Amino acid sequence: MTTEDILGCPITKGSKHDCISEIHQWILGGERGRYFVCANPHSLEVARRDSLFRDALKAAALAVPDGIGIVLASRILGGAIRARVTGSDIFLGLSSLLNQYDGYRYFFLGSTEEILRKIRQRMETDFPTIRLAGTYSPPFSAEFSDEENGLMVEAINRAEPDVLWVGMTAPKQEKWAYRHRDELNVKVIGPIGAVFDFFSGTVKRPHPFFQKTGLEWLPRLLGEPRRLWRRNLISSPSFLFRVVARLATPEQTVSERVPDGEGPMEYLRGR
Repeated sequence: MTTEDILGCPITKGSKHDCISEIHQWILGGERGRYFVCANPHSLEVARRDSLFRDALKAAALAVPDGIGIVLASRILGGAIRARVTGSDIFLGLSSLLNQYDGYRYFFLGSTEEILRKIRQRMETDFPTIRLAGTYSPPFSAEFSDEENGLMVEAINRAEPDVLWVGMTAPKQEKWAYRHRDELNVKVIGPIGAVFDFFSGTVKRPHPFFQKTGLEWLPRLLGEPRRLWRRNLISSPSFLFRVVARLATPEQTVSERVPDGEGPMEYLRGR
């Protein structure tokens, strides 16, 4: 699948159907440890200051444009990305495809025991031919100990899933996948964060109108302002500023033009 560079991150130009087909091919091919990431303006902003997260994004076998800001950036830069591909798109689309066959196995890592129980119940109803090989709710902590990481890897490998779904929120989930991909006996790792909440019914996804118009962030921000204000009111404007700066200076990366730690106003004053 072809990609285009969005501020240093190679993001696929493919549609959601292309992405689902590609991931299905990973499963059929049998190679271990491939993972995809859902790239959005906030994640690209966080990656500027978090080198491990930046490495995790670049090492992904596939980065999908999860965020209307990525689509807008592509248009501004003359690219070919025309639609979002969300974690929900990948999870539901791949599950619908694999449900047509017998024998595929999932493992869900992350969230709470209650949410994992609801996911198990809905999987039995919506995708009955996919076997739930296991679930694991890790401790809620900023960093896992070596022992905790070892227990997670052991549980996953013992279950022998085809697909490992990780719901730890970004950037924790992407960094975990990056660090442990070579230890895991799985064909696909999917860090999908909020999809655990959506699929379990714990959090209601915004109306399709907001999804189709690129405004899905708005009702989510209104519903969880304390958690989401920074990504929508700081990260997104900063990201779009860097996109415009990249357009003005295509021979240099924006990370070279805007040092880490500086925002748009500090950058302008520096000029």
